[in-house]
Amino acid sequence: MSPWLSIIGLGEEGLDALCPRARNLVAAAEILIGGARHLALVPGRASGPEPERWTWERPLDRTVERLLAARGRRVVVLASGDPLVYGIGVRLARAVPAAEMTIIPAPSAFSLAAARLAWPLTEVECLTLHGRPIELLKAVVAPGVRLLLLSHDGTTPAAVARHLTALGYGDSRMVVLEHMGGPAEARHEGRARDWPHDRTADLNTIAVDCVAGPEAVARPSVPGLPDEAFRHDGQLTKREV
Repeated sequence: MSPWLSIIGLGEEGLDALCPRARNLVAAAEILIGGARHLALVPGRASGPEPERWTWERPLDRTVERLLAARGRRVVVLASGDPLVYGIGVRLARAVPAAEMTIIPAPSAFSLAAARLAWPLTEVECLTLHGRPIELLKAVVAPGVRLLLLSHDGTTPAAVARHLTALGYGDSRMVVLEHMGGPAEARHEGRARDWPHDRTADLNTIAVDCVAGPEAVARPSVPGLPDEAFRHDGQLTKREV
């Protein structure tokens, strides 16, 4: 079967930044799927039938099941940035053969942040905290490590700052980049221990240049972590002595 599903990444510039091929796919769609913010970027058509517009349901699999049932129709999913970097493209790639999909990414938040900081991405640990516990940082924080983190919302930077300080990395430099690529783009900087912002814009990416203080607990650079690095209810296979 020829491609029927298109997954198109959007940046803060919206449809204006899409290549002609992506614009044509959106214009020809019978079904448009995305968050309310993304769907609002697509204007009504001057002529011809309007596409169906589906917003993501909770749980997400409800919409995925409807999408799969529409196989053979022209379906376009609008996503943020690169859909295959912690995005909906990962979920759909497990359900739809590659030959039936067209994926057109926009730059990921990681790429945009790395470009603004001149950090080589191959030398950065990239992690998402969207819907995930802040304790994940324990496994990646180490002296000299650079982190790029996708936030859950505007409270995430302050939570990261508190957690870094608790781990002994309060001197780490943090940069929070909001709405990268759009007219509302903004940047906030500071040390973790002195982080002044209780809340930032919900759409943000956090950069951390890890600096260990004397109280920091060193993490091994080889496979395996100490017992205290894990969340558990008391039932844990202890490491060998």
